[in-house]
Amino acid sequence: MDLALLRTFVTVHRAGSFTRAATLLGLSQPAVTGQIRTLERQLGRPLFVRQARGVSPTSIGDELAHKIAPHVDALLEITEADLDEQWANRTLHLAGPPEFIAVRALPALTPLVAQGMTVRAAQGIAEDLFEALAAGHHDLAITTSRPRGRLLTATPLCDEEHVLVAAPRWAARLGGAAVVRDKGVRALEHLPVVEVHECLPFVARYWAAVFDSKPLTAGTVVVPDLRAVLACVAAGAGLGVLPRYLCADALDTGEIVALLDPPVPPLRTYFLVVRTGTLAHPHLARVHEWLLRAAVSW
Repeated sequence: MDLALLRTFVTVHRAGSFTRAATLLGLSQPAVTGQIRTLERQLGRPLFVRQARGVSPTSIGDELAHKIAPHVDALLEITEADLDEQWANRTLHLAGPPEFIAVRALPALTPLVAQGMTVRAAQGIAEDLFEALAAGHHDLAITTSRPRGRLLTATPLCDEEHVLVAAPRWAARLGGAAVVRDKGVRALEHLPVVEVHECLPFVARYWAAVFDSKPLTAGTVVVPDLRAVLACVAAGAGLGVLPRYLCADALDTGEIVALLDPPVPPLRTYFLVVRTGTLAHPHLARVHEWLLRAAVSW
């Protein structure tokens, strides 16, 4: 049976749409439709049910995909192995939160860049990244949420601890961490807040996890970059909630201080997300594994 037909079938099964599969394969939508019809004629069974939005597999289609997808991925790896040996001809299109990409991911990939790999990085929120990844605009995305459906595959990368921080003068005015621990959220009600969005995503998550409440104030400074939040907090603009990896140096130097040290600090998980099946490509599998190894020490 033609490997190209099987590859198209697996891609449609994962994408849930002839149109999305065509984008991933670099084919026209009629070409994808024609290949699926050819395969259905060869098998004598329908593989998909056409719907208003995309397609859904029949029971035969699901069974076939389960049986052949790992083998199709392995065959593609073999046929493309010669191309993947030369890093100089490979460009990684990486996307994720700008701070994490800058502080964690790109430095970790520097040894691969030294071997000849080139990198193009982009940023965005999770839903936008999932859509762009599915459309083939990115090879790999780093996100803080899991994608839905079969088209994308997520692997946990690392956890980040969130820390409630402020400049030393604000901590002194409050009376220190002991006062915050005793009074709880009431001790923080009148402090200005620095955040990345009007909805206060980091502060709200921290308040819910630690104080079992919602913040009652609006952001005093709202800037869509955690590095800018750190700079504003250090300058005394107000309190903020930051990932520990981003503010660890400022905490060590005393530029900022932690206002509270809860027994169980809030955590958020990062995921490596790829189009399902693309880890069959050796260069992408290597990047994926490289980041997972680096994350052990994060």
